Amino acid sequence: MELRHLRYFVMVAEERHFTRAAARLNMQQPPLSQQIRALEEELGFDLFKRHPKGVDLTAGGQVFLQEAREILARVQEGSLKASRAAHGIEGQLSVGFTSSAAAHPLIPRIIRAYRERFPAVAVSLKEGSAQQLTEAAIEGSVDVGIVRAPVGRHQSLEFHRLLNEEMLLTLPVGHPLLADYDGHGEPPAVALESLSQEPFILVRRPGAPGMYANLIKACLNAGFNPKIAFEVERMLTNVSLVAAGAGVSIVPASMRDVHKESVIYCPIANAKPRLHAPITLVCRSFNQLPPLKNFIDLSRQLSARRPRRG
Repeated sequence: MELRHLRYFVMVAEERHFTRAAARLNMQQPPLSQQIRALEEELGFDLFKRHPKGVDLTAGGQVFLQEAREILARVQEGSLKASRAAHGIEGQLSVGFTSSAAAHPLIPRIIRAYRERFPAVAVSLKEGSAQQLTEAAIEGSVDVGIVRAPVGRHQSLEFHRLLNEEMLLTLPVGHPLLADYDGHGEPPAVALESLSQEPFILVRRPGAPGMYANLIKACLNAGFNPKIAFEVERMLTNVSLVAAGAGVSIVPASMRDVHKESVIYCPIANAKPRLHAPITLVCRSFNQLPPLKNFIDLSRQLSARRPRRG
């Protein structure tokens, strides 16, 4: 018994006539009659009482009609669900993010747009360091991590860079390097070499190795080895400690509104290499399910259309 046999049977039952049913099915009447007779032989009972004006359902046919309709409806529903899953319209997506990446306005814009475009996909969110999210992507406990610079390379991973933004020096309000700044307008650029005696507050090297290494290299090129006062887990903690007067730090420009009443964000002059903070998607390169592919595509689209600043 095939699904087409059920469809033929339901059509004849609805029309109560083989010729009209055959016309609706876009087939000839004799083959339709043969298919129904074969179905009756397989079932072991007649489905129709045949008469000159058409057909009527037998008692067995009436029961089988209800069952056939339910089977066809379930098949149609299953096909629809499978199609929606195949196109990423339904399913699940686990997204990890670092606090500094989430501070950029592009990231909440992406997540909100994804939720609006794919409301039937269950999105779960998880915060972690770049190292933690990279390991989670390798293990498959998150589908995609939103990090700054990639943490190492792994054969099972792929990376998608969405943007590259400027890094800014963060100084507490009233810092001597800002003696000539009255708090109005854009803060002045501060030369990197003028920070040789400042205590730095940085994210731990395993959490942000690329940016950490670039800063150390830039400081060495400026003629000094930076004094590391604290290494913290999150960039938001950097800014809080700067606000408390514990040192200075360098953070992505998109964080310029954090503690802005007690911290000044300044451009950095003479840094070689130039200090930038990327935003990168990290995910497994194999067995990517449609919800993940849709998330990557949408992220790339929105990042391409973003305003240039930040």
